[in-house]
Amino acid sequence: MDITIHSTFLPHEDPKATLAFYRDLLGFEVRNDVGYNGMHWITVGPAGQPGTAIVLYPPAADPGVTEAERGTITEMMAKGTYGRITLAVPDLDATFDALQAGGADVVQEPTDQPYGVRDAAFRDPAGNLIRINEVN
Repeated sequence: MDITIHSTFLPHEDPKATLAFYRDLLGFEVRNDVGYNGMHWITVGPAGQPGTAIVLYPPAADPGVTEAERGTITEMMAKGTYGRITLAVPDLDATFDALQAGGADVVQEPTDQPYGVRDAAFRDPAGNLIRINEVN
């Protein structure tokens, strides 16, 4: 099999803050920004990787979710326990410094994990956990 990751989905509630984080701070390309009924679906991805995308979506748009479930999702987003993604960079310390200087919400400074990974963690404006691994 020849399987690749095409897209992943993370919730967001504030298009302006979302763009400031993913486009302006992380440097991702905006591939699509669709508005409908006051909601925005924003697709971003790393430059030079057109086949990989993150779709930032409004969780309220899912018609299969009940009001009670929406409340749970909102609570989990506020705690940072609903959505997460792991990114990779060759220089974790430089990336960490740039994100911290840009005002990103730091969860964990660069750390050598006992399972062999050096990583750091941030939260995006919606509370999604963004882990960044160092790869060489």
